[in-house]
Amino acid sequence: MSGPGEAFPGVVELNVGGTSYSTSLETLRRHPDSVLGRMFAAGPRSEPPRDGKGRYFVDRDGQLFRYVLDYLRTDRLLLPAGFPEKERLRREAEHFQLKDMVAALPAKQDGKKPGFITIGYCGTFAFGPNGVTDVKFRKLARIFVCGKVNMAREVFGDTLNESRDPDRGMPDRYTSRFYLKHTYLEQAFDMLAEAGFALASAAANGTGYSNVQTGPGSTGGVHEAERAWSHYNEFVFQRE
Repeated sequence: MSGPGEAFPGVVELNVGGTSYSTSLETLRRHPDSVLGRMFAAGPRSEPPRDGKGRYFVDRDGQLFRYVLDYLRTDRLLLPAGFPEKERLRREAEHFQLKDMVAALPAKQDGKKPGFITIGYCGTFAFGPNGVTDVKFRKLARIFVCGKVNMAREVFGDTLNESRDPDRGMPDRYTSRFYLKHTYLEQAFDMLAEAGFALASAAANGTGYSNVQTGPGSTGGVHEAERAWSHYNEFVFQRE
């Protein structure tokens, strides 16, 4: 219930861009310096416009307003995983003059498009003549690149080998047949970080030296030890 002399009801019905919302007057006033805080402030002022059903009308994106309203209720920005419209939501937050919400939605870097790139590699460990007691270094056969063609070219440039990709179609197509001309995993990670990508997920199979055959029928030696430690890892990078 609103108090004596209060111009607005305790529960406010809104029409935001054609989408209906119900919320408390207290929620709308939580940030007094915001557009909504001033629109529904106490005291004499012009009343916000109403629609044909008597709901207060706000001419903004009705679908994205749900996240604005959630922020007003909790002072926290809670978005679904992989939310694709952060740039548009940021513009809504700027319009409503919610400074902390704007700060929680960093601007897109230089107009770069969001997306995913997956990095995979087959590897093992190179062994010396003493086998597992003489591990020398990580040994990668090849670093694979999967994702959109134009995005992979943007990130890896001249280090990208496209010779195994038979499809020379549109640059916004997807491919899983690119690989890098080098085998330096950290160099690939650095290039992704410089392009605004961050690690989203990773997966790997197990390794185990116990798989090496011994005794009769075993070929033994360094090559068998390396085969026993063969593994495949994948890293999924995302740019929001």
